[in-house]
Amino acid sequence: MSEDLKTYFASKFDQTAEILMDLIRIPSTAGGEGPVAKYLHDRLQGLCDQVGYVEITNDIKNDVDYSTPVKGLEYGDRPNVRAAQKGSGGGKSLIFNTHMDVVPPSSTMERPFDPRFEDGIVYGRGACDAKGQLVTMYLVLQAIRDLQLDLRGDVIGHMVIEEENGGNGTVAMARTGEKADAAIVLEPSNFMLYPQIRGAVWFEATVYGQSGHSGQPGGTVSALLKALRAIDHFTAYHDVALAESRGQYPLFDVFPNPAPLTIGQLHAGDWPAQAPQKAIFTGVLGILPDRTKEQVMKDLRELIKGSDDEWLKDHFEIEFTYRHDASVTEPDHPVVQTLQAAAQAVGLEGAVSAMTASCDAWWYSNQLGIPTCWFGPGNLGVAHSNNEHIAVEDILTAAEVLVRYIREWCA
Repeated sequence: MSEDLKTYFASKFDQTAEILMDLIRIPSTAGGEGPVAKYLHDRLQGLCDQVGYVEITNDIKNDVDYSTPVKGLEYGDRPNVRAAQKGSGGGKSLIFNTHMDVVPPSSTMERPFDPRFEDGIVYGRGACDAKGQLVTMYLVLQAIRDLQLDLRGDVIGHMVIEEENGGNGTVAMARTGEKADAAIVLEPSNFMLYPQIRGAVWFEATVYGQSGHSGQPGGTVSALLKALRAIDHFTAYHDVALAESRGQYPLFDVFPNPAPLTIGQLHAGDWPAQAPQKAIFTGVLGILPDRTKEQVMKDLRELIKGSDDEWLKDHFEIEFTYRHDASVTEPDHPVVQTLQAAAQAVGLEGAVSAMTASCDAWWYSNQLGIPTCWFGPGNLGVAHSNNEHIAVEDILTAAEVLVRYIREWCA
C-alpha cells in the first residue's frame, strides 16, 4: 500500500499545480472569498459524500468572539464550505480546517494573483497560506474516494473565510457545534507538528493630549510622548508575563520570546511644531497558555488606569479587535502520536514543537473540546511575503501523510 500511495499521489502532480494556480488567480482578501468558495464547492461535487455551503450573515458581528481588525466587512455572499467523506460507523472522526482568505499583497509585489510555476514550485499570493493547504485537503478527500479507503469514522473538511483577520469563518463553524475526535488545522509548518499554539490579542490604543504651539510647552501635553509611556507599560507587562510562564510549558520554553509584543503602527500629530492632540498605536500581544484573553484584556486596561502618570490614566482608551486563547494538546496525545508516525512513515522527521504564531485551532480545542494539531506543507517564513511560494511535491507529501493518518485514526 505504501508504494500504491506514492504512485497515486505522483499521478496528481499536474492536477495539484492546476488547482493551486486556479485558486491563486482569485484575489480572495477579506471580503472577496466568495468565488473561492464557489470554485471549491463546485469542484468537490460528486467527489465527496456531502458538500455544502455554511452561510454566514451579519448576525456574526454580535458573536462575543467576532474579530474586527478589518473595518466595514459585510456578509451574505461569502459562505464557508463543508465537505465530508462518511465512514461506515463506529470509528473515530476527524475535522480538517483551513482558510480561503489571503492577506493583501504589498505595493511592491509584482502580479500577486498571476501565479508563476517554475521548477515544480508555484509562486503567488496565498500559495502557502493557505491555498496550498486547500489543495492538500482536496487531494485527501479525493484519495479517500479513489482508493476506496475502508473507514469507519467520518473525515470532514471545513474551508473557512477570514482566518487572517481573526477567524470569523471558524467562529461560524464552531457555532454549528459539529464535533469530532480530532482536528488538524492545515497551515504551513514545514511538516513540523504543532500541538501547542500561542494565542494573541490585537489592540488599538488611543491617547489624548493637549495640543498647542511648540513655543508654549507649559500649556501642552504631547499625546505622542504619552503614547510612548503607555507602550513602556505594555512592554513591562509582556516581560513579566513571559517570565511567569517559564517552566510551565516546555514546548514554548525553547523559544527566547514565544509570545512577543509587537507595536505595528503609531500615528500622531498634524504639524511638526505642534504638540499632537491624539496618538493611536496598534499592535498584538502574544498569549501563552497560563493566561486567557479575558485576563490579558483586563490587565492591559487596568495597567494604564493604575499608572503613576495622572494624565495618561485619564486620557487613554483601548479596543481589542482580535483575540485568541492559546491552544494546548499534549505531545503524547494519540492525535499527535498517530500523526507523527504517519509523517515518519514517509521519511519525515515528525518533529513536535510549539507554534509562536496564532491560528484558528483554539475554537476546536478550547471551545469544542477537540484535541487539535497544526500541520501542513509550506514554509511560514515566506507566507505573506513578496516571494510567497510552495513546492507541489510538498503538497503531495502532506496529502500522503494525512491519508496514512486517516487510515489509522478513522479505521
